[in-house]
Amino acid sequence: MDDFFKNNICQTGSKTASEHRKELPKVINTILSSMEDDRCFAHIGDEPIHFSTSVKEMIDKFREILFPGYFSSEKIDGANMIYNLGQGISQLYDILSEQIIHVLRHDCLRYGLTCSECESRGNSLALKLIKEIPNLRLTLAEDVKGAYDGDPAAKSHDEVIFSYPGLYAITVYRIAHILSNLDVPQLPRIMTEHAHNLTGIDIHPGAKIGERFVIDHGTGIVVGETSVIGNNVRIYQNVTIGALSLPPNAGIKLRGAKRHPTIEDDVIIYSGATILGGKTIIGARSVVGGNVWLTRSIPSDTKVFIESPRLIYKYQETQEEPDHEYQV
Repeated sequence: MDDFFKNNICQTGSKTASEHRKELPKVINTILSSMEDDRCFAHIGDEPIHFSTSVKEMIDKFREILFPGYFSSEKIDGANMIYNLGQGISQLYDILSEQIIHVLRHDCLRYGLTCSECESRGNSLALKLIKEIPNLRLTLAEDVKGAYDGDPAAKSHDEVIFSYPGLYAITVYRIAHILSNLDVPQLPRIMTEHAHNLTGIDIHPGAKIGERFVIDHGTGIVVGETSVIGNNVRIYQNVTIGALSLPPNAGIKLRGAKRHPTIEDDVIIYSGATILGGKTIIGARSVVGGNVWLTRSIPSDTKVFIESPRLIYKYQETQEEPDHEYQV
């Protein structure tokens, strides 16, 4: 009897699904008609933008070369290092040049730009970035040392490289920042958004960040496009270095203007702090406490904290007696 009811229900469900599918052609026609509505956006007939898997492959290959032996699929030693790295760099160049050519061609065709010889330019820009790898390795080494030196929980430099989301986000940012300075469209932002998706850390590739930059924990951090951050700066989770609220259409008027704060050398910004505005400067060696909201500058060697809130503690001594409440 149970099998009879089960089979009957399955047949009924199948018929219902079939009836619903008959409605799809009508729905498809409605959606197709909406493609002609200029108020909406469509990307039809243009060069397809690259997929996130290609960007991930490129970032992974960068990490293999920036930190040799850490993220490789095979052991690297004196016997195979030249071959292994040579092959890796060659592969990276091919992936990188293809990605750059792709975004250049995309913008050229979509926006009707003057031909910029996408293929030649893409190969040239890829080579320029590859040439920056020795400097990138030195800069990232200082980021690793900064994280290790300032975090008692870090057991080794290897632990920082292998497992710290802050270092991953910083690594991707530093690569993307070079591409941004080379005027490569689309790709830098797509790269940092990939890191944002994985780590919760949102660093715009246009931001200018000095050496020994340390992100501790990291989730919820935002660093805006025109932020300027000095050397040896440490920030904790849920910190926002952002812009003040902007009026409608401000994107047109203020695009490219300084909208985000300047953080000078040796500053520490604790969790939950929000610092806003292009004219806001946090002076060197200052400390911004947790949950502080700042929209104006502070001089060097300044500590800013919010006043301690009044806390209420409730203690229940027994089930029969009422709670005793104490205010602090």
